[in-house]
Amino acid sequence: MESEPLLTGSINYGSHPDNNDHLEKGSPKTRRLSYSVAAEYCCVEGADEDLYLQQAVVFIEDAIQYRSINHRVDANSLRLYRWYYSRLWQWGLGLTIAVVLMLAFIERPSSFSYTSDPRFRPPPWEPPCGLTEGIEIVCLIIFAIDLTTKSYLIGWDEFRKCKWLIVYILAVSASVIDWTLTLSMYCDQNLRVRRLIRPFFLLQNSSLMKKTLKCIKRTLPEIASVILLLALHLCLFTMIGMLLFAKGENPKRNGEWETYFRDLPTSLSSLLVLLTTANNPDVMIPAYSLNRGYSIFFILFSGFGTYFLMNLLTAIIYNQFRGYLLMSVQASILRRRLGIRAAFEVMSCQGRGHDATHSEEHVERVRVDASLQVMARVQMKSYYRQAIIKRVQQLSDGFIQWEAFRSLFDELDKDRIKEHPPKPEYNSPLLQRLQLVFSHYYVMIVGNAVALANVMCICTILVLDSEKSIAERDDYYMEVINCFFILYYLMEMSLKILAFGWKGYLSYRNNIFDGLLTVCLLVLQITIFATYRLPFPKWNPASRGLMSLWEMVRLVNMLIVVRFLRIIPDIKLMALVASTLVDLVKNLRAFAGILVVVFYVFAVLGIWLFQGAITAPGKMSVMSNSSMENITINFTMECGSYEQLGYWPNNFDDFASSLVLLYNIMVVNNWQVFMDAYTRYTTEWSKVYFVSWWLTSSVMWVNLFVALILENFIYKWDRSVTCSVADVERTGYETTVQLMFREQIQEPTEEELVTQLHQHPHLHLS
Repeated sequence: MESEPLLTGSINYGSHPDNNDHLEKGSPKTRRLSYSVAAEYCCVEGADEDLYLQQAVVFIEDAIQYRSINHRVDANSLRLYRWYYSRLWQWGLGLTIAVVLMLAFIERPSSFSYTSDPRFRPPPWEPPCGLTEGIEIVCLIIFAIDLTTKSYLIGWDEFRKCKWLIVYILAVSASVIDWTLTLSMYCDQNLRVRRLIRPFFLLQNSSLMKKTLKCIKRTLPEIASVILLLALHLCLFTMIGMLLFAKGENPKRNGEWETYFRDLPTSLSSLLVLLTTANNPDVMIPAYSLNRGYSIFFILFSGFGTYFLMNLLTAIIYNQFRGYLLMSVQASILRRRLGIRAAFEVMSCQGRGHDATHSEEHVERVRVDASLQVMARVQMKSYYRQAIIKRVQQLSDGFIQWEAFRSLFDELDKDRIKEHPPKPEYNSPLLQRLQLVFSHYYVMIVGNAVALANVMCICTILVLDSEKSIAERDDYYMEVINCFFILYYLMEMSLKILAFGWKGYLSYRNNIFDGLLTVCLLVLQITIFATYRLPFPKWNPASRGLMSLWEMVRLVNMLIVVRFLRIIPDIKLMALVASTLVDLVKNLRAFAGILVVVFYVFAVLGIWLFQGAITAPGKMSVMSNSSMENITINFTMECGSYEQLGYWPNNFDDFASSLVLLYNIMVVNNWQVFMDAYTRYTTEWSKVYFVSWWLTSSVMWVNLFVALILENFIYKWDRSVTCSVADVERTGYETTVQLMFREQIQEPTEEELVTQLHQHPHLHLS
């Protein structure tokens, strides 16, 4: 049973007088452990041997994935545990979370319309009552199964300590209650509280997201001090501005007061927007046109606030968050070392039991053949498994001691060196010469130069034909040029395949990219010839099939321009930048996930608060043959306002348009227009919502992403500064968050590992 002790001293798997009663009651596959200082043998029965191998496999998988080892370790629980963390269940759970989040696009108010502009938007498609509710209850059942399984695996004691699982129960329960209310009201419920709960399911499914959220919570006090200083700066200049631009007797000199400093809320919002530079220099023009000295006020405000306090806030966010993230990564490394140590402990008895001469020395070690069995069953990347097995097979004495066992898993922190397949061998001197020539580095340079020439030709023709209509264009020259270059690309690809062989050619990622686009270009060119025949001067045939000749030529040109990206792997700095972006997508998904959660929550709140608040002034268009004809409207619009700028599609009338509007505010360009519009159509208190979103997205998250991009790029640059372009291409940098902070992480001591193992709720050490 998982509650029986696992010992670090000599272990006796045989019968023990004190445990005979318990032995009869236990499971036949339960492993019996007892402490024996002078034990001279260690006996492991067949069923017990399979159990400890299974335990070692699971502990190593926990270490690889930085998971906690505080879970049940009996045979049935271990099978359930591996199934729970299998790719099938985890992908299924991720798909379920994606589906339940996507329901917001279908539910009322539905986003199923071709436009979000209320002037032109037709009535959207509304799902029948019970459709989205049926999908949602299936998702909630899956969440309930996930919750039950996870709670059982960690046990009651651990469950009571886990706040996330307790909140998980409350979230599922509240969602079911709200779902029941929706059905009881025949789906006519506008305020669906469970929409606000759904992002929690995304958060709780990622340990790194939870760590990130915890880091943000701990960082908030330090951020609050700078925000308080920023608020003081804003209030001080607001008071000075209201005094400086007070209403005078001459109406012609009251432009600044009337537009930007009429009252306290208007003054605060005007200077807050100036802090983001969104209304600069508009906010100062009325006063500046009267006296150039007024510009000093605005320059001092934006200079100190925007360029000092805001950048100071960025530095503090980065520094404090990085410190707390480092602490979280330290905990992850402890989990990895603890999992490896636990695997060693459950395997070490057999190593002593098969060699009685060493048992008296109490040297902890594991058998090589047992290690090979375990590594063969562990779910991990194949190249890591091969590297570890290769090192195990090099051990000659048949046993592995703790330090050697721990060092085996240092392979997990190493870069994967990609070895290209050997080149094919040819007997023909001609083929050998062609292989030598077209595998040379200069052939790649020539290919890049040809691709550049192709792009320059397209650019030249586009400039010459920029003012011409489709009927006036002559596609003959463009088509002849494209034919020549596509033939060259085809020849280059064929000769590279000849030089490297199929496997060697496909082992280079830029060759896959290049070859795929070359095949697409060839297929398109053959389609053009089959549809419109061979080109000739003044070649402008009538449109046939799905695409006109001009559309097909444009598609070919776009693919040629995209193909020019093949130069990226050949320039070291560009290759590093590109790989940094790829790593950000792959390895910093936790930060993007929390940003999705924040977007989701604010979009739902925005719909609750502002749905239908802005109404279009009458139907402004008539649909005729898929075109829109404007109708004259008799109403006045202030210059630079929401109405005059035509920002009607930016609204909170459905979930999709809410996300777009929140993104536009996050960019902060003209965000004051949206804030002003919703203030006029609702209340002054709506500014609280927009300012909160600006602080959360633009100040907090954008700065965090910038900091993490810098951290990721600096990490990769430091590691590749001594490498050539070929080495960068061959090295598959596994840039995880843990590796980014690897040099600052302190290895846990042996005492810390043993202490943690003693605290395991299901493997009690004595």
